[in-house]
Amino acid sequence: MKTQLEEIMQKAKVRLETVSAKTELEEIRLNYLGKKGELTAILKGMGALSAEERPLIGQLANQVREFIENAIEEKGREISVKELEKRLVAEKLDVTMPGKKKSLGGRHPLSSVTEEIIQIFIGMGYEIAEGPEVEFDYYNFEALNTPENHPARDVQDTFYFSDKLLLRSQTSPVQVRVMQSQKPPIKIICPGKVYRADEIDATHSPVFHQIEGLVIDKGITMGDLKGTLELFAKNIFGENTNIRLRPHHFPFTEPSCEVDVSCWTCGGEGCRTCKGEGWIEILGAGMVHPNVLRESGIDPEEYSGFAFGLGVERTAMGRFGIKDLRLFFENDLRFLKQL
Repeated sequence: MKTQLEEIMQKAKVRLETVSAKTELEEIRLNYLGKKGELTAILKGMGALSAEERPLIGQLANQVREFIENAIEEKGREISVKELEKRLVAEKLDVTMPGKKKSLGGRHPLSSVTEEIIQIFIGMGYEIAEGPEVEFDYYNFEALNTPENHPARDVQDTFYFSDKLLLRSQTSPVQVRVMQSQKPPIKIICPGKVYRADEIDATHSPVFHQIEGLVIDKGITMGDLKGTLELFAKNIFGENTNIRLRPHHFPFTEPSCEVDVSCWTCGGEGCRTCKGEGWIEILGAGMVHPNVLRESGIDPEEYSGFAFGLGVERTAMGRFGIKDLRLFFENDLRFLKQL
């Protein structure tokens, strides 16, 4: 048994000299010192030894155990030092190199203006309503007092998937959906993307953004509309901004009007921006047509309301003094960083 213990110590010594990973150290520990290890097996057989041999073999076994445990611990420290040295080499950082600048992004000007407009109307008690961009002809035209072959459809010509399915040309369909699903009073704004079959130029795009508003209640008048739009204009363009309403025609409102604001460049005196007129058109509006109310199940004898719609791009152009709408969609960072 003495010979066996000496052989175990010698084998453990040889194995430990070639170890390079901590996982191997654990294998060695289990092979010799574990419950089924070689040293443990010998210790279990000590009961067969004589009383004279037992203390001698026990002492030697303890020496072997202590040697293996110390050797494993020492080898573990060596491996840890080598691993740390490797990591320091692999993760070496040259502090003399210039740092990499991280560019911070920002909100697109159209998103910023949209959010600002939304917050203005939320402050006036409006709620946000949204609807699908792929819309039925009924909601986009028919329910808005614009039947098939009506000439007003020409100015809102859009993209069709079929005779009855299209890309919405305005966010007004959202108003119809709300009126048909919700009883008055109604006070909403409808922001979103809209589509029209327009040629791309400095003031037109086949894709643009709108925010429309709708108020339905008892006793709503044109005066309420004017006061609302005046408050909006002063908030978005400045406290000194004035508005004017010009007669117009929209199939879904009666009476209808175009709404102008005093020029943000000259304050109404006349300049190149407003083409000498002192006024710039920003949106269309009017009192909701009785036919539209009836189509949505609302009695025009009991309720009245107003609606308005403004283009986000046009508002942003006025806000930032931009002459070409296409700049918003070209993703040129030199332009976007200015805003």
